[in-house]
Amino acid sequence: MPFFTTVLLLQLALPARQSPPVLAFPEPGLDDSASYQGYQTRFFRDAAENTVQIYLDGRSGRVVHLWADADNASAGFTARDAAGHPAIIGWASSEATVSARVTGARRTRTLTYRLDAGAPHIHIGWFLLGSMRVERDFQYWGKHREPFASPAFVLPEWERLLAAIGRLPAAEQQRHLASLGASSVQTLRTRLQPTITTRATNLSWVARVVQPSLDGRDTLGLEIRADPRRVVARRVGDSLSLRARSGDRVQFTVSISTTAKPLTPLSRAEIFSAEFLDFLVAARRAAQPDGRDSASIRARWLERQVRGVELLSSREKFMAGLPAYATYFGRDMLLSALMMRPIWRDEVSEFVVASVLRKLSPSGQVSHEEALGGQAVREAAQEYAQLVDAHLRAAQSGSRVAADTLIARAFMVLRDHRRVRENYNMIDDEFQLPVLAARWLADPDVPATRKRAFLLDASDGNGTRLDRLVRELAFVARLSAPYAANPVASNLVSFPQRDSGWASASWRDSNAGYAGGRYAMDINTIWVPHALESIGRIVEIVRSLGFSIDSLGQVLPELGTDTPLGRLARDASAMRAARIAWWGTSRHFLVRLGPADVRSRVASRLAAMPQAEREYWTGVLARSGADQDSLTFLALALDARAEPIGVANSDPATRLFLGASEHNQSVLRDVRLFVRSYPVGLFVEGVGPVVANDAYASPAVWRAFERDHYHGPRVVWGREVNLFLLGVGNHIAASNDPAHVSELRSALATVIAAVEASGFQSELWSYEVRGGRIAPIRYGTGSDVQLWSTTDLAVQFMLSRLR
Repeated sequence: MPFFTTVLLLQLALPARQSPPVLAFPEPGLDDSASYQGYQTRFFRDAAENTVQIYLDGRSGRVVHLWADADNASAGFTARDAAGHPAIIGWASSEATVSARVTGARRTRTLTYRLDAGAPHIHIGWFLLGSMRVERDFQYWGKHREPFASPAFVLPEWERLLAAIGRLPAAEQQRHLASLGASSVQTLRTRLQPTITTRATNLSWVARVVQPSLDGRDTLGLEIRADPRRVVARRVGDSLSLRARSGDRVQFTVSISTTAKPLTPLSRAEIFSAEFLDFLVAARRAAQPDGRDSASIRARWLERQVRGVELLSSREKFMAGLPAYATYFGRDMLLSALMMRPIWRDEVSEFVVASVLRKLSPSGQVSHEEALGGQAVREAAQEYAQLVDAHLRAAQSGSRVAADTLIARAFMVLRDHRRVRENYNMIDDEFQLPVLAARWLADPDVPATRKRAFLLDASDGNGTRLDRLVRELAFVARLSAPYAANPVASNLVSFPQRDSGWASASWRDSNAGYAGGRYAMDINTIWVPHALESIGRIVEIVRSLGFSIDSLGQVLPELGTDTPLGRLARDASAMRAARIAWWGTSRHFLVRLGPADVRSRVASRLAAMPQAEREYWTGVLARSGADQDSLTFLALALDARAEPIGVANSDPATRLFLGASEHNQSVLRDVRLFVRSYPVGLFVEGVGPVVANDAYASPAVWRAFERDHYHGPRVVWGREVNLFLLGVGNHIAASNDPAHVSELRSALATVIAAVEASGFQSELWSYEVRGGRIAPIRYGTGSDVQLWSTTDLAVQFMLSRLR
């Protein structure tokens, strides 16, 4: 083919096409728009079938676009009316136009749509193009609410990077700058801010905002277009002014574009089992033509959840949630895969285990989260600056060898600044991987030949998958060994220490999440015992597949005879003793309160609440009599002295779901907490079971949860609801005791009714007391589509079988 013909073909634009939204929130008939407080969002597929989310936040006037691709990039701006208040922005088009342009090796994907501002004059500013993680922090710090004339927003990591390069000797500085394709520090500085250019014709006015990457190799773009016959548009500093020539509304067009690498989406047929897809078809068939009956609403709800799973799924990974968490999260994938096993193809569990093993640390730790694109560069900049500072200190002190080593490391970090970076800060996912791996390996529907081939696969490098799995199991064995040897509370698995106490290194990973506790109940009474059981199963299965533990121990030091894992794998009595010890850890967390103690502590907590809330909850107590009986629950955590912190919580839902050889009374103790009215238990009528109740803790814990609601008494988590419902359903199916089953069915129905009344089944939701009533509301930073919230599909499938 002639050269010029080849170039022409490479530069041809792929045809533009109209793309309707795949999902939209709030959706009439499914969602209460008032609960969303002016928030609207739509999800599209771009030209590569990757997910693009756009949300309009009426509370702040923020408009954000997320590319859920290999870079997790975003483009956002803030719209305000002439008085400086958040502008009311709405959709002016029902569809988006998607296209792609290929130039050489670069492919640019574009999405275009229209917006409508409910004001005759608006200002648009605070353009931020880059990582969604940066957008998240930008909003968290409140920068999107500052005046447009405020100083430009620059990440502190960028400032430290520039300062570090600027302190290097000239020759070394040029070498480092060259690795970023820059001739000077000033060149880098110009890349930290988007450039805004405008052009106008008789038919179109366009403002183009372009953000280059730190190394200048990629760009994100955003365009605002207006019709000059209807809108007077101009640039004002780093913001735009759009004024309607007539009428009270301004309409404009938005285009976003990216050159990032796309992901490879999975279809529902590749994700869900044939049995579940048949269930989905049956639900659609049961719907009535007018679409207003309960069967029709149920069918729409199921379809929305299935589409949510598809939006999060690709051959490369499952994302945790949109918009804030469009990345790999080990915990979210592992727990979701456990919950979805009844409705997912068994290949999906295999895929999840392989994904997690691929990202293990050298010591066997499971990656909690990956940092992509701009966030990876941001973390690299922070590490680079620290290394340069250490290099300069070493050079000043005369430590030449140390200085040379540090600057060499700094250069490598800068050179590889785009490398995907892993976060190993969490503990719970360490114990979740053995549970999922054991359940997949024990699946009788998966052929032994496939299991063996999976374990021997070395395509990811660094040995076989079996090598990496053994490394992770060894890490779990080391963590659990001290308590197995001496079962006292101080030998439980502890959170890492930090300056202000203990890091919340499990799923309640906010500052207040574990009420400052050191030893988490969910880790120590649920995940570690189940992980040990799973190690035993994996060892048996590995042997049955023809692998000798002694032979493996000769090449894998983690299986040596003098290692914790080696002893557990070879000595059945040691494994049995470890399991018995860990299954008894509940005794450390048990809190027992008599009726008088319950009333006293609840009264103290109510006295510290605002008057309207105090009056409402006092009325609930009067109607329910919830404070007239004793209460027993497992504390959220133990403090540094290994004493229980009196926070009743929803974590026993995981215990119910995973199952254990426990008495009916233990099951009922945990279940009753979920349906006992708050502020004694967790249950809030018309909302659901809250994630924590701090009434039995200290005033310091109350204040911590008041500052940080994320895992506190004002929030219901979809994951906890689904774990509870799946767990109770499993116990109903397994029980032969009519009285036990009757109480479990009643609890199941109570929680389902409250959650359905809330109108939410998302990542999390909250509530307010208004006019003496409870009003469910969307939680401000919650994900609209979240992987472990879509596990409601497994709940619905389970309920259909129970019926």
